[in-house]
Amino acid sequence: MEILLNLSFIILARATDVSLSTIRMLMLVRGKRIIAAGLGFFEVIIYLLALGRVVSHLDDPLKIIAYGLGFSLGTILGGFIEERLALGHTLVQVIPKNHCGELIRRLRAENFGVTVLEGQGRSGPRSILNITLRRKNLPQLLKCVDELDPIAFVTIFDARKTKGGFILGDKKK
Repeated sequence: MEILLNLSFIILARATDVSLSTIRMLMLVRGKRIIAAGLGFFEVIIYLLALGRVVSHLDDPLKIIAYGLGFSLGTILGGFIEERLALGHTLVQVIPKNHCGELIRRLRAENFGVTVLEGQGRSGPRSILNITLRRKNLPQLLKCVDELDPIAFVTIFDARKTKGGFILGDKKK
């Protein structure tokens, strides 16, 4: 029973510290240094506790496997948490193939700020729609685009910082 508890601790601790690492990096990229530092503090403590249990028994392959399994699970869990948090903003560029005017009207009716640029594609002039939005609203935007123009070309960029403009869900200051 003690062996099973030890292996479970290693897996759980490693999954937790890797998940914290993912969120810490997200916070750092988003400019939230104090939160990132706090997460890093706990991340390192948990990491050392897990590592200590493995390094003191390098002759035990089960502990090494548990350590690797915890890392893998932490990577999956961290990615899931990051996706669910959906912090920050994103810039979506849409190049419609069909129903451009209707798509613009629909997106604006859904309160998305849409900036329209004219571009030149391989087959002639194209409208380029730039929409900056909160990441949590991305599924709503993509659903609108898919409903009106499922073959539109869509590119999604991470926006590190935004200033001004109209962004759905942001409070005016």
